Amino acid sequence: MTRYLVVPQWQGSPSSRAMQLIDGAQAIAGDLPRSATTVLEVPMEAGESLGSGIHRLSALQRVHGLVADALDAHHATAPDEAVLTIGGDCGVALAPIAHAARRAPGLAVVWIDAHPDLNSPATSPSGAFAGMVLRAVIGDGDPGLSLPAGTISADRIVVGGARSFDEPELDVVADRGIAALTVDALRDPQSLADAVSATGAEAVYVHVDIDALDPAEIAGNAHPEPFGVTVAELTAAVSALRARVPLVGASLAGYSPASLDAATDDLGAILRVIGSLA
Repeated sequence: MTRYLVVPQWQGSPSSRAMQLIDGAQAIAGDLPRSATTVLEVPMEAGESLGSGIHRLSALQRVHGLVADALDAHHATAPDEAVLTIGGDCGVALAPIAHAARRAPGLAVVWIDAHPDLNSPATSPSGAFAGMVLRAVIGDGDPGLSLPAGTISADRIVVGGARSFDEPELDVVADRGIAALTVDALRDPQSLADAVSATGAEAVYVHVDIDALDPAEIAGNAHPEPFGVTVAELTAAVSALRARVPLVGASLAGYSPASLDAATDDLGAILRVIGSLA
């Protein structure tokens, strides 16, 4: 059985539509099994950067702690029950990845996103944490919002579907040996499983930002990038991966509908993606 943890965090987003991530999370929550779903109460205040180069750092740290506490409490009572974390912005994935790494040493992380989110506080053009999350996962970031170095090694990161890189992100991919699968590569359902198997990992965590999908597949996307994967291609790749490597955690983020009413048109596609992860 899968448990759903919904985290309507908006503070990590660079978008002018950041607050609509709250509507997106709530819309998804409304279509999940009520008895298996917990919705965290995220503080509305923006927070302060605390001189870090990360906008709203204080609020992000607070939510990070809330997510970590919720995961610890859940696994204390149901240690074998998987949790799918739903945002909000991509920053919600940091605590679940840390939690998964404690449960499965040698974990690989798959990051399916139109953007690789590999900036640091020093290189980010926006100061938004959503664009730094994966860099924080490999231990390069503000000490108050990153995993300890060595928790997840860069050679166990697989980025999929990214098609909008900043120059510093390209440097990180090349210098740190991060595997990056193009959209065309992901169209082969076995390519993702092959890439994760090549890392030698015995378990995997999968994060999906809905902007990895082609804009024709979903309307509620604050950062649409053309030529993305289809829902069918994404779910086939995730299914093939799960057939080969145990999935110990997952997250989905980035849904920002124009309104709660508009979310109706997208929820079918989103629930298919959630179904492949749950």
